[in-house]
Amino acid sequence: MNVSELLRLLQAEHDETATRADNLRGQIEQLTTALAETEARLAELVATRKVIDGLAPPDHGPAPAESATVYQRIVTAFNEHPGTVFRVRDLHEHLGLPTDEPSINVTRSRLGRLVRQGLLEQPGRGQYQKRT
Repeated sequence: MNVSELLRLLQAEHDETATRADNLRGQIEQLTTALAETEARLAELVATRKVIDGLAPPDHGPAPAESATVYQRIVTAFNEHPGTVFRVRDLHEHLGLPTDEPSINVTRSRLGRLVRQGLLEQPGRGQYQKRT
C-alpha cells in the first residue's frame, strides 16, 4: 500500500467519524431539549398537584414528596446563596436531606443535569455554584 492510498483511507475514515460525531451532537441536542421540556412539564404537574391538594378536603393526606420538589429546593438554595460553592454533602446538610451515600449520588446526578442545563457551574471537582 502506497502513501497516497493510506492518506485516502485515512481521510475516508476521518470523514465517516466526523459525520458520526455530528449525528451524535444532533441527538444530544434533541435529547437535551426533550429533557428540559419533560422537566418543565414535571414541575407543572407538581404545581398542579399542590393546588389540588390545597383544595382537597382536610381528611385528604399530604401528597408524597416529589423529586421535582428536591430540584426546586436545590435551585432555591443556589439562588439564595449565589456566590457560595457547595459540595454535595454540604448541600444535603443545608437542605436537611439524608447524607447516606445513595442519596448523595442521586443529588450528584441532579447537580450534573443542572450543570448541563446551564443553571450551575463546577468551579472544581465535586464543587457546584450558581452560574453567573
